Amino acid sequence: MEMTHEVFNQPAPLVDYNLFDTNRPLRDALKFNAPALQLAQLQELGATLGSAGMQMHARLANIHTPELHTHDRFGRRIDEVEFHPSYHALMTAAVGAGLHGTPWTGTSASPHVLRAAGFMLFTELEPSILCPISMSYAVTPALRDNAAVYADWGPKLGSLWYDPALKSFKDKPGVTMGMGMTEKQGGSDVRANTTRAVRDGSDAWGERYAITGHKWFFSAPMCDAFLVLAQTPAGLSCFFLPRVLPDGARNAIRIQRLKDKLGNKANASSEVEFDGATAWLVGEEGRGIPQILEMGTMTRLDCALGTSGLMRQALSIALNHTSQRSAFGKPLIEQPLMKNVLADLALESEASTALAIRLARAFDQPGDEHERLMARLLTPVAKFWICKRGSHFAQEAMECLGGNGYVEEGGEGIMARIYREMPLNSIWEGAGNIMALDLLRGLRKGDAVAGLAKELAPARGQHAALDRLADALPARIEAMASEVEARRLAQDVALAVQAALLVQTAPAAVFSAFCDSRLGGDWGQTFGTLGAGTDFDSIIQRAQPR
Repeated sequence: MEMTHEVFNQPAPLVDYNLFDTNRPLRDALKFNAPALQLAQLQELGATLGSAGMQMHARLANIHTPELHTHDRFGRRIDEVEFHPSYHALMTAAVGAGLHGTPWTGTSASPHVLRAAGFMLFTELEPSILCPISMSYAVTPALRDNAAVYADWGPKLGSLWYDPALKSFKDKPGVTMGMGMTEKQGGSDVRANTTRAVRDGSDAWGERYAITGHKWFFSAPMCDAFLVLAQTPAGLSCFFLPRVLPDGARNAIRIQRLKDKLGNKANASSEVEFDGATAWLVGEEGRGIPQILEMGTMTRLDCALGTSGLMRQALSIALNHTSQRSAFGKPLIEQPLMKNVLADLALESEASTALAIRLARAFDQPGDEHERLMARLLTPVAKFWICKRGSHFAQEAMECLGGNGYVEEGGEGIMARIYREMPLNSIWEGAGNIMALDLLRGLRKGDAVAGLAKELAPARGQHAALDRLADALPARIEAMASEVEARRLAQDVALAVQAALLVQTAPAAVFSAFCDSRLGGDWGQTFGTLGAGTDFDSIIQRAQPR
């Protein structure tokens, strides 16, 4: 059969490149926030994650989604989730890179920043398997409130070995942990939980309880253990609940079904019932809320990191496509309107990266009062604003590819996966309203106004619009008597801090365009509406993934 046409003007996929070496905004953010950080580990990880082999694993793990097996063929209850081998390959890589519990025991000068950068890079490859990774990171410090359990489990939470087998922790070189908080009737209002805990004696791990109830969202149910909330006579309390008990018997955790989600397909999210499941008290009875807030802080950091990583990958794919695809006589990237869109996306991506890495730095310096305050204030701010921008960002990046971005096939099919994933980080661990309210609570404690002023001080005098915003924020914070404008305040704090970071980490073209558009009003209501005086070429060149 004669060939009817030759295929041309179709871009080569973005593959076999180093995600870290080509990410100038991330490298500059690391240089600013952790100047002594050794980068060899990130360079190696970036090469691995950009490879064709790892991209194949990411695709297969999302195509062949988890399957629940409640019983074996003989009728025995087993409550197991089966994953494609590519899922386990991805988990092995993430654990091997130390993206879970290692910062709590690491020797790096900036372990949380190092881990944050690796987490962002891995998100570019495949975000959904990072759910158990993120939870293992978040629960580790909380687990210390039961010293006996932590002594047995802590070292294995920091291990670089991944073992997917459902067996006793004593027989595994490394473990992962999850969390179980949300119930049908409560959602974000965990105080409404109805799961009950009844004391059942004590042993080497402390006070033992029998847990009866349900969890409406119980993500990554094949983790080795979970921290869960349940009601006791003293109030909502935190418990350590393993999948396999110390004697080798399986705990009474009944997986009722897996959630059919919009995205996050490679990860198993489930609904479970506890039928007198055995658990051990972590901390004091009635102190479950403070503990869940501490864990939520760490997972909220990961939401900001994850969305920033997804933004970077969507931008990279859009730049790769438009650099090779021609229309109306020249490459798309040379078309004036496309330049505007790409430069605008690049600004958003770099600002998100700068804020997320800055937040991670705060957790590396818990003894510094200013850093402690910034961790408290910037966690809800970054989680709210970065994640809120994600879905709009992904849609615009997808539009740069046209129909190619809307299909599931091939390298550019990653864009559809990114688009489906984006809403998750905005919803998980507290949606927008919860974050805005959390910011208000943080602003009412300590010297928040002075802390923000100190954070913005390096950028004073660099741009008139930023100065006006920084001048107005203290009075707005002091006058904030109603919750109704809390979202606007969270947005403006985020923009001010992002601008202050960009003046210290980015070229003048990036800082100026960001302030002109986001703060100065020289912007429309969608991406691609930057002013004509913007240095589009410099901004785009800085963002290129090649």
